[in-house]
Amino acid sequence: MLFYITVHNSEYGYSVACPTLKGCHSQGDTEEEAIDNIKDAIRDYLECLEELENKHDTKLIKIEVSL
Repeated sequence: MLFYITVHNSEYGYSVACPTLKGCHSQGDTEEEAIDNIKDAIRDYLECLEELENKHDTKLIKIEVSL
């Protein structure tokens, strides 16, 4: 799977996010470390979604809303 990520460099290191997955963020001291960390965060995020889908009392439904 391919995901776009944002990388922000500051005096504290690198922060990364996956805009497609709301709330999926990570960080690292180097850009490489931050990218490795966001890969782990994305895997964990997707595993959590899968677990939610597998519960009998929870459904993940994609809807479209028009304005």
